[in-house]
Amino acid sequence: MHKEKSKRYNQVKDLVEWAMDYHARMAKQYSDAAEEASSDRVKMALEYLANRELRMQTGLEDIFHDGSDHTQVLETWFDEVGDFPHPPELERIAETANYDNMEAITETALTEHRALRDLYQHRALRANVNPEKEFFNSLAEGHEAEMRRIAASLEELEDI
Repeated sequence: MHKEKSKRYNQVKDLVEWAMDYHARMAKQYSDAAEEASSDRVKMALEYLANRELRMQTGLEDIFHDGSDHTQVLETWFDEVGDFPHPPELERIAETANYDNMEAITETALTEHRALRDLYQHRALRANVNPEKEFFNSLAEGHEAEMRRIAASLEELEDI
């Protein structure tokens, strides 16, 4: 179980860094499960998801290095009395994931991205400044698009 001490006050960059780490951990988990896969289809699905997670991680890393000025947003402080930076729901998804069949794999992937989307939407609603709200809305929209992409790709794979 990945556990770190919660802090009440955090910066936006803390959440982005936590999300990068979460995507990296999920990528490794998918890759490890692919090595143990019971069928070629399950293996291909898990490898696909591992690659998608690495892309999501890289996308977040790019926020720090893409030449655009996200500094103001990344340095913004917020007060979060809940479970940050490790929402228990996301940790539970990682710990209880089932990769036995395509349906379970799809459900795990969509549940994970739905929870991340909801986390970003929560931060957008609680944002103190408009750039922070726009930043988190953009991340939430990215996860919404990712859910559609994953669902379509895994459905296609299931039909093979």
